[in-house]
Amino acid sequence: MNALPRNRRILILKCLTEGMSMRATARIADVSRQTVNKLLIDAGKACAAYQHETLRDLPCRRLEVDEIWEFVCAKERNVLRAKSAPREAGDVWTWVAICAETKIVPSWLVGDRTDATAIEFMDDLRGRLANRVQLSSVGHKAYLEAVEGAFGSDVDYAQIIKLYGKAPGVDDETRYSPAVCTNIEKHRVEGNPDMRLGNTSYAERQNLTMRMSMRRFTRLTNSFSKKVENHFHAMALHFMHYNFCRLHQTLRITPAMAAGVTGKLWEMGDIVDLIDVYAPAPKKPGPKPGTKYKPRQKTD
Repeated sequence: MNALPRNRRILILKCLTEGMSMRATARIADVSRQTVNKLLIDAGKACAAYQHETLRDLPCRRLEVDEIWEFVCAKERNVLRAKSAPREAGDVWTWVAICAETKIVPSWLVGDRTDATAIEFMDDLRGRLANRVQLSSVGHKAYLEAVEGAFGSDVDYAQIIKLYGKAPGVDDETRYSPAVCTNIEKHRVEGNPDMRLGNTSYAERQNLTMRMSMRRFTRLTNSFSKKVENHFHAMALHFMHYNFCRLHQTLRITPAMAAGVTGKLWEMGDIVDLIDVYAPAPKKPGPKPGTKYKPRQKTD
């Protein structure tokens, strides 16, 4: 990737974070799709490592969590009929936590929707916080055990349960229309949460940002992820750009600046430089495969 000019790498990453597909990005940047994929992998590894190290002791006070659905290679019900489907093919869920005040995303996790993934997600989230928080989640039962195991009694936790149904007076031809929320119930689970602030609106709005910013999340297209590894790298790049580079409309600064993680507005060039920092050291040249190494003889 060192042969690719810096401005070309910046262009590719900008396209990927603004909702363009890999093939469209390759056409605009005049490079091959394999080049775009290689840069996405390098950027994803660097962004994931940097956020894992940096997003610590965050001063968050109100957190909202939610999961967003997508699939790899094929939907779960179509995996058996899919050709050359990898072992990880099927439904994949991205668990996301967002701070309601600073709008920073301190933790996210790609996996399934089981209790084990919820526990892993909550354990990681708890390790990044500096103080007691008020936590709001949807009514997914996996959160109950996960929050209890990660926070114990040191949390003010409420679940927001939304009931959906068909709007009155609407015909049955609503295949691609979202269901209508008919009722919202708020339940106190742990501690003493302020039920007026119990909400998941910011988490759900972050789900929309993800679908608008990553082409692989756009429904009814062929831009879905073909490998779960690339799905993970795309998520790492997205949240790095969201936390550090993207000015929030209401904050007028980035979420990372609002949370005190950084004091500057990052640019895409900073992420490109980050790739070079986390790039593995070049390997020393060795003997060619299939040849026997002969040490150099000493001469008098």
